Amino acid sequence: MTLQTNNIALITGASGGIGKQFAYLHAAKGGDLVLVARSKQSLETLKVELENQYKVSVTVIAQDLAKPDAAKTLFEQTESLGIQVDVLINNAGFGGHGKFHERDLAAEQAMMQLNMVTLTELSHFYLQGMVARNKGKILNVSSTASMLPGPLQAVYYASKAYVTSFSQALAEEVSDTNVTVTVLCPGTVNTGFVEAGNLQGVDAWKNAASAESVAKCGYQAMEKGQLLVINEASLHFMLNWIIPLLPRKLVLKLSRQAMEKTA
Repeated sequence: MTLQTNNIALITGASGGIGKQFAYLHAAKGGDLVLVARSKQSLETLKVELENQYKVSVTVIAQDLAKPDAAKTLFEQTESLGIQVDVLINNAGFGGHGKFHERDLAAEQAMMQLNMVTLTELSHFYLQGMVARNKGKILNVSSTASMLPGPLQAVYYASKAYVTSFSQALAEEVSDTNVTVTVLCPGTVNTGFVEAGNLQGVDAWKNAASAESVAKCGYQAMEKGQLLVINEASLHFMLNWIIPLLPRKLVLKLSRQAMEKTA
């Protein structure tokens, strides 16, 4: 039997950064939550804070979504708890820096698993119920990195290109329903992503946007059922009106320069 829940949102990567800010935004609107991340302690701390401040119900599930079959396990857990997910926010993901042939292959495979495979599987599992109920929202967190190749972050950029393409295709497939799919493509964001991805010293992160502002941009776009949103107008203009006009080799050179370490 499905529990009576209040506009419940499942957020992956919810223990910090953009995911944590999504949790605040949804709770502030009175929505209940399922928070998913590897760190149970961080999630439990956030659960107490959200329940005390916003009087919502928060379920915590500690899960490493970079492992195969993690999405199926998560889905089965929410089903066993009788939780009906109305909003799915696929936020979890990570990157890495360096030449592809010099990087650890296992790390790249885990990145592909989390950034693409788990996101795809979770979308498949929860979208079916949304379409059946003719109600629901999916927000996939991609990146402006999805819009061009990324030397020194080859797999990360490619994985985000998948997310952006996949999300838009899904949005069109369900366009005859009341279910919406939105993809958020932020530029650099001030989160733990830099340390986790060995990106210290990369100039692109010196003027990174706050996680709070990026989450707000994405959440509002999701509420409106928008297709794709970029958090910075200057990036939107450059990626849509400047980059496509440049020679491909120049684009690759500029992309690489943006990821070179200067410190």
